[in-house]
Amino acid sequence: MNIVETLRTRFEVNLHRHPDVRWSVVEKALAKQRRLATAVQWMEDTGGEPDVVALGLRPTTLAFVDCSPESPAGRRSLCYDDDALNERKENKPVASAVGLATSSGIVLLNEQDYLELQKFGSFDCKTSSWLATPTDVRQRGGALFGDHRFGRTFVYHNGAQSYYAARGFRAKVCIE
Repeated sequence: MNIVETLRTRFEVNLHRHPDVRWSVVEKALAKQRRLATAVQWMEDTGGEPDVVALGLRPTTLAFVDCSPESPAGRRSLCYDDDALNERKENKPVASAVGLATSSGIVLLNEQDYLELQKFGSFDCKTSSWLATPTDVRQRGGALFGDHRFGRTFVYHNGAQSYYAARGFRAKVCIE
């Protein structure tokens, strides 16, 4: 099955994530925007199971968001950003979440996006995901991550240079 067929099937099975969106609009955008198609393909290849999700964006803006039940398997064991990666002297991870996202044409979900996503299911019940972090938190050496435990969604902080086998990142790419 090619990526467009995979996306269409996921779109049709999960209509609750995008009740007012027609597949024809999404398909047209994928065909017209090479950058979008490449980014969504990368999200799929790294285990994100991207789908169109209404994240409280403007009604005319659509976004592909990672909807895998757990943090995408191909994007785990990463520190938060390249500054954090460079700070590590020993046991460096292979990359950073922000660095991988940027090079792939996607952006990390922010706290609001993450809380909105949880309205469509319970995501990260066994893993956690780095979230786009406000500048003031990052300047102090921290970074945000979220998970879903005990029937609740939690957003916490950690040192940006930390990394864990069960922590990856969720991202989005907007359809223009």
